[in-house]
Amino acid sequence: MNKFLVIQTASIGDVILATPIIEKLHFFYPEAKIDFLVKKGNESLFNSHPFLNKVLVWQKSTDKYKNFWILINHIRDKKYDCVINVQRFVSSGLMTVYSGAKITIGFNKNPFSLFFTKRVKHTIKKGNRHETERNLDLVRVITDKSSFPVRLYPSQRDYAKMSQYKTIRYITISPASLWFTKQYPIEKWVEFISEVETEMRIYFLGSKNDYKICEGIIKNSKHINSLNLAGKLSFLESAALMKDAIMNFMNDSAPLHFASSVNAPTTAIFCSTVPSYGFGPLSENSVVVESKEKIDCKPCGLHGLNKCPKKHFKCAITINKNDLLKRI
Repeated sequence: MNKFLVIQTASIGDVILATPIIEKLHFFYPEAKIDFLVKKGNESLFNSHPFLNKVLVWQKSTDKYKNFWILINHIRDKKYDCVINVQRFVSSGLMTVYSGAKITIGFNKNPFSLFFTKRVKHTIKKGNRHETERNLDLVRVITDKSSFPVRLYPSQRDYAKMSQYKTIRYITISPASLWFTKQYPIEKWVEFISEVETEMRIYFLGSKNDYKICEGIIKNSKHINSLNLAGKLSFLESAALMKDAIMNFMNDSAPLHFASSVNAPTTAIFCSTVPSYGFGPLSENSVVVESKEKIDCKPCGLHGLNKCPKKHFKCAITINKNDLLKRI
């Protein structure tokens, strides 16, 4: 097989957790061309990626279905030998079926998996394997059972640009999340940061939508050596900055996987969710911080919710700040 297409058009974190497939395909088929399909906005994750031939982009925010069919025709024209679908939704299933590839592989939960050449069981339950291992199940039939790491490749330019921030000891904090019950409360971040030594530089990371949250935390914590970089760095620049930090603090969210992708030191705060479902950190120096109290309603779901169903949010407010401080 000489031409592969990997499809993962979900969120940033999901795309990063699919990168071991790229690593493994390249190892077993070093001369093959590997393409990767993502939704618009996530393509910069693969800037200058050494093992990818091309990144295909699905523009979903405007003319979603028109762009969908244009993309399907483009995929058919490419005549891939193998299409690997990491997603479990209808749209990616149609892309896979209509690709015309000789071999099509995907999870059995995809509505169109009946028409795939190979269907792979996907099970998420407590104590199950990491999501990266479940993703690698997709290519075991054409490789072997070995594991490969999650990996992104910041460029030398990314590292050079971040070098200006590395002249002093520093930590990074990514305080936001798309889901309320995954986000460590702002007042708890303030409580923690207020006790971080003033000589330690703190860089706040996130999207431009997170800028105000970061500003509020900086203002209320009164930590004079803090800098708000939310919305100012690219994905790969953020990963490059995380790599050399004393420690990186974040919720169960995309920044966790950025840190894993460059083996950066990680302290991941899990509020309503649990790492045993297979979405925890993978860095060598990584720790998950959770409440030590017995909370019967945790986890309240596989993913985050917009509000605490019990209205007490104990899974977050009972986390001890000292468990964070001792990671510095």
